[in-house]
Amino acid sequence: MYQQMKTDRSDLMVLRTSSLTGVLERELEHLILTGELKPGERLNEIQISTRFGTSRGPLREATRSLQAKGLVDIIRNRGVFVRSVSAKEALEIYDVRAAVFGLAGRLLADLVTDQMLTRLNAFLDQMDEIAAGKDFDEYYPVNLAFHDYLVTSTGNETLVKEYKSFVNKLHLARARGLVQAGGLSVSNREHREMVDALASGNRERAQEAFFRHVERSKIRFRSTLEALDATVEVDS
Repeated sequence: MYQQMKTDRSDLMVLRTSSLTGVLERELEHLILTGELKPGERLNEIQISTRFGTSRGPLREATRSLQAKGLVDIIRNRGVFVRSVSAKEALEIYDVRAAVFGLAGRLLADLVTDQMLTRLNAFLDQMDEIAAGKDFDEYYPVNLAFHDYLVTSTGNETLVKEYKSFVNKLHLARARGLVQAGGLSVSNREHREMVDALASGNRERAQEAFFRHVERSKIRFRSTLEALDATVEVDS
């Protein structure tokens, strides 16, 4: 009986630690993706433990999960750092993301329903309204939710996992500028092309529309980088 009680307490402790680790992982991921923790910044264990009222054990488990997601680097004897994504790596990610997103379009063309189209068109109308007011901060999360809905609707968990990994890494490369550079309305016109392609039920057309959207995003991202470089040269 006593041994069983010890086992039960041990199992409960594992459950509590596991739950706490998951909460910490989500909180730290949020801080990284919103830019509060910046690329290259070191995660101070003491400050974070104090902030969330936890011990270092669950925190270290959480950072290992974030490392697996590609959001942090753990450097021996130095600590944990928010990962930095170079421009070259970001452009390479766009290429792979285009292929994966194109596949999502192809799969969705066979799965699309009237209910899905109604939901997608509601997203588009909402983004058009926000774009008219040129409110990027309001547009951006709706844009992310639109893409997330498309990808998760494929039902392909491996595709969803890989796609979200690419999106997270592009966050680290400050990819928000890709929409700003091309204009919100331009971005949403491409979204309408994608939804129209899905509504047609044509797999090749849907795949091409989805692929082309990411390719254009890559072009806008590169233009943003070039504009930043030009600004630095003028300022110097």
